[in-house]
Amino acid sequence: MPAPPVDPVAIDPPIDLADLARAIKAWGVELGFADVGIADIDLHEAESGLQAWLAQGHHGEMDYMASHGSKRARPAELVPGTVRVISARMDYLPIATPSDWREREAARLLEPAAAVVSMYARGRDYHKVLRARLQQLAARIEAAIGPFGYRVFTDSAPVMELPLAQKAGLGWRGKHTLLLNREAGSTFFLGEILVDIALPVDVPVSAHCGACRSCIDVCPTQAILGPGRLDARRCISYLTIELKSAIPEELRPLIGNRIYGCDDCQTVCPWNKFAQRAVLADFDERNGLGDASLIALFSWDEDEFNRRMEGSPIRRIGHERWLRNIAVALGNAAAAAPGDPAKPGDTKAAMVTALRARADHPSPLVREHVAWALARHAAAGATSATSATSATSATSA
Repeated sequence: MPAPPVDPVAIDPPIDLADLARAIKAWGVELGFADVGIADIDLHEAESGLQAWLAQGHHGEMDYMASHGSKRARPAELVPGTVRVISARMDYLPIATPSDWREREAARLLEPAAAVVSMYARGRDYHKVLRARLQQLAARIEAAIGPFGYRVFTDSAPVMELPLAQKAGLGWRGKHTLLLNREAGSTFFLGEILVDIALPVDVPVSAHCGACRSCIDVCPTQAILGPGRLDARRCISYLTIELKSAIPEELRPLIGNRIYGCDDCQTVCPWNKFAQRAVLADFDERNGLGDASLIALFSWDEDEFNRRMEGSPIRRIGHERWLRNIAVALGNAAAAAPGDPAKPGDTKAAMVTALRARADHPSPLVREHVAWALARHAAAGATSATSATSATSATSA
């Protein structure tokens, strides 16, 4: 049962809530958010969809998706007294991102030696950035109206941020399940402030995907089962970030050289030609992650990984899964034709040498994936040798 609306006269001094809502949106933009909207807390439709998704097991090992019961779809149970949610989005493409970024990202997928990291993860951890800015926004509200009940979230608690952002008018749910905005595509983060102030709510926007199914067709693992239907167990972002155990063998070849996340459904989306650059330098690329090689990143020991990934969202997967992911990508490079582009020194022989150096790693998880990758290279080498022999015989004949 939702908490009763807060009587505006309870705010001391009294303030016009429509004026307050407009001020909140302006303050949000001043703090670096691209847009701010306000939603009520009725998520009964989203709750039924969530329960059906969980019942099908599409959440995989993400037990936290089911562990909070009704709280995920009932904000007032998560934070008693909540009657509204202030939803904000922040663009994350690095400031210097070129206009042809989608084409460049697609091209890197064709470089066997390239280590592809999802664009959102190349800079500072968005959790920290958004949480701090939302806290500043809450402080601005408190300075204007006095103490009020609130709590800040950024992908850090059981909050259905996408349905709330949709209700707040920040965009519509695309067929890939991400939020889309006509002026900004999908390259932005979301954060929320749950409040006990009965602010006027915004109007949701209609969907504008039409008959397009580019995101569905491009998905390497066919994780998008249909419009708005995602089996996370097949999603490369899940496999390389959320999955703690071994990556299923049948899916490993489909991952290619993606070592952390996947942007395919975003780079192919027509709406992302309108993607906006970040206004904060926090999301600028660090550690050369936009142009790194598999061998270079595979060479990091745990200390170097922790040092370089300090303040990065990547650090949360840990060094063990980092090596697991890169081992798979190195194994997939075995299938590349000799003429495929590769950076100097990143030959298949160098990849095999790098893999052998990790063959006796203390982690069974790493050893398993390294062994798989070495077997791929051995099989590819045997095939090449057979082909060369056949070609020589045919020439002699």
